[in-house]
Amino acid sequence: MNALNPPIEFVNRPAAEAMLRKVAEELRHGKVVPYLGPGLAELSNASVPISFEDLAAFFGSRLALPRRTRGNAWACAQHIETTRHRTTLTAMMADAFSAQVEPAQLQRHLARLPLPLIVDSWYDGAMRNALTGRSNWGEVQGITRAGLGEQRWYRYYDAAGTEVDCSSARGWKTILYKPHGGVAPAKNFLVSDADYVEVLTEIDIQTPIPDEVRDRRTGRSFLFLGCRFNDQLLRTYARQVLKRSCDVHYAVIEPDTLSKNERRFLLEQGVRPLAIPLAHTVEILQTS
Repeated sequence: MNALNPPIEFVNRPAAEAMLRKVAEELRHGKVVPYLGPGLAELSNASVPISFEDLAAFFGSRLALPRRTRGNAWACAQHIETTRHRTTLTAMMADAFSAQVEPAQLQRHLARLPLPLIVDSWYDGAMRNALTGRSNWGEVQGITRAGLGEQRWYRYYDAAGTEVDCSSARGWKTILYKPHGGVAPAKNFLVSDADYVEVLTEIDIQTPIPDEVRDRRTGRSFLFLGCRFNDQLLRTYARQVLKRSCDVHYAVIEPDTLSKNERRFLLEQGVRPLAIPLAHTVEILQTS
């Protein structure tokens, strides 16, 4: 085995396109869960950070940060929280994602499907905007526990953005799950090292993952779109969200960009990498 490049079989065109057409059919029947990453913001030409590296650069453009934190959004956020207080960090995150992000064509397509669950791992409000107009959906967001003084890991919001009790979620046709929080409707952000220390101590036993999410992932495959797994934190979250779901998943991803850890993650989790440009993926999902 090549330790630098774990053996993983990339599904190339036209086989990848044929496989994606089958996935599109399963999406229409609610059998596949879309797992959206920051890469989708690039499709919208959004004026918000479109990667964790971009977010780190945003922090660096606002404050002088220690050299050791540069390029690492989580370390930057921790430094800001420690030296300037949590309210400063929250305000900076709200500023970073204050621009209205128009939903990408792919997000609008997903919003029209009868999907039981959509996972959105970025902080912008594009997927929420895409779902506007529907009334039979709601959102659950991961929240920071900094200063909470209570045993809560997430909050529920209805389509209007009003916080509701978790019992409401059982009646929603679609749940939008944002494990890292989001700018809308209430500026919930998991972003500092301290935020994740608490979550990661319990995520293996699934406590920070909402019951409704756990129920709706059961027996379903996941389709990763606009995602990278080039950090242990991102791999850990994805691994725990996938737990007890189907054994086969899919990722639209560029093979040449993958690190050895990403390759290993895809191999271990049964994720089939489809070597199709993200923009072309939209056409296939919409026309299949």
